[in-house]
Amino acid sequence: MSTLVIVKKNGVACIAADTLTCFGNKKLSASYDAFPTKMLTVGDSYMGLVGSAAHNLVVESLFDNLKKTPKFKNRLKIFESFRKLHSCLKEEYFLNPKEDEQDPYESTQMDLFIANRYGIFGVFSLREVFEYKKFWAIGSGGEFALGAMYVAYEQFDSAEEIARIGVNAGIDFDDGSDAPVESYSVNLTE
Repeated sequence: MSTLVIVKKNGVACIAADTLTCFGNKKLSASYDAFPTKMLTVGDSYMGLVGSAAHNLVVESLFDNLKKTPKFKNRLKIFESFRKLHSCLKEEYFLNPKEDEQDPYESTQMDLFIANRYGIFGVFSLREVFEYKKFWAIGSGGEFALGAMYVAYEQFDSAEEIARIGVNAGIDFDDGSDAPVESYSVNLTE
């Protein structure tokens, strides 16, 4: 339950998210949560995660314990990083990789975005990696965010402004998302 967005425009990449955590029908808002973020800094990248509340702490610990921080320069390097990390998630963090019997690969059980100077990327549970040209959104409020950003993209010049519009649409229409909005921007290397 979240709204997580990523936007690229005018040489800037922005990642933004709401700050609500849900446990079934119980909500933990930012005013009660000492660490309400869905985002982490990994080297020179910003990473946002959706799914289980456990993911943030697991991923933070995982990257904190690596000897060398991965460089998320392109789709292939991101894929290779997550391919190698998958066994660590299973062995050291007790990841349950079973999602659906029909899945062709084991699941990492999480979806995430990466924003850095190289671009905006999405990594999904079967380690599919996408690079986006303009924007994308995930989480329970993602569909609302996509619609809002589709309309806003040509009207606004700021990647951050477009991202905040997307997250705010998720907050307005999705009961699993709530304010405040958190965002990070980075200048792109062209």
